[in-house]
Amino acid sequence: MPILLFRGGLGWVFGRRLLLLHHTGRVTGLDRRVVLKVVEYKPADGSWIVASGFGPRADWYRNLRAAPKTVIQAGNHHRAVTAHFLTPDDGAEIMADYAQRQPRTAQRLCTFMGLPSDGSEAGSREVGRNIPFIRLNADTDPRLP
Repeated sequence: MPILLFRGGLGWVFGRRLLLLHHTGRVTGLDRRVVLKVVEYKPADGSWIVASGFGPRADWYRNLRAAPKTVIQAGNHHRAVTAHFLTPDDGAEIMADYAQRQPRTAQRLCTFMGLPSDGSEAGSREVGRNIPFIRLNADTDPRLP
């Protein structure tokens, strides 16, 4: 359903919480799309941080590894981006910060992924080490890939 809303020009209803990621199939070469929860948005440097809730085996994650230059739609704006795959230590920092800002959502994410979290900062950091985080940096070239 969210993909249809983005395609219908209604991406603005999600604000900065969700984005539509275009990715190219590793095997088929076809354009694929997935809606992702935005963990963090930094307007100053034009970057979005997303996480792979299904881990590194998710198709979109593997496709992005194979072709990191792509396009996202945030609201009704399309942006050319390059994916940068963050380290487990980066993930620990991001998750600790996210759990502090969004404790209930962070707890639901942990439950969904089957990861234990006691709600503490140390627990959040440990969970963050097990989740693949990706920073999508807006390309300086405004042309879409």
